[in-house]
Amino acid sequence: VTVCRTGYTGERGYELVVPWTDAGRLWDALLSAGQPHGILPCGLGSRDTLRTEMGYPLHGQDLSLDITPVQAGAAWAVGWDKPAFWGREPLLAERATGPSRRLRGIRSLGRGIPRPGMRVSADGQPAGTVTSGTFSPTLRTGIGLALLPPELALGAVVLVDVRGRPEEFEVVKPPFVQPSTRE
Repeated sequence: VTVCRTGYTGERGYELVVPWTDAGRLWDALLSAGQPHGILPCGLGSRDTLRTEMGYPLHGQDLSLDITPVQAGAAWAVGWDKPAFWGREPLLAERATGPSRRLRGIRSLGRGIPRPGMRVSADGQPAGTVTSGTFSPTLRTGIGLALLPPELALGAVVLVDVRGRPEEFEVVKPPFVQPSTRE
């Protein structure tokens, strides 16, 4: 077993990496040992909600071949000093000129819950797309990450097309929830 503290959800916890052949036995042992302490299993939905509350990008949704680390706010994870890597020149150019879009947090001002792929508009014009969205049980409101124009300031109000209804959201800087405020 390899024990990690990568903290992908923002929680104080551990990830256990085992060969798949041992995963079932370890799972059963953990649930059995944790039963007196009220341990309960949870799935990817929980992980996704927690990482969205922290504003962590999910590879394939918020960070992909079409969404660069510069756009996703993950430029800190790029080895800029390396003399060569795939995509280095375009990333250097984007970093120098600034990205054409930025991954920003959005928080519902009403009852809307954003979902990936929903369209975002500002001042009556198309402005971007939701990449991740969920209902935050901690905040009891809809939150999400969206690719938006960099000139769209924090505090701006945008509209998200939630199943044909325009819902107001405020552009915010993640994390939505500070790790110490979770119950």
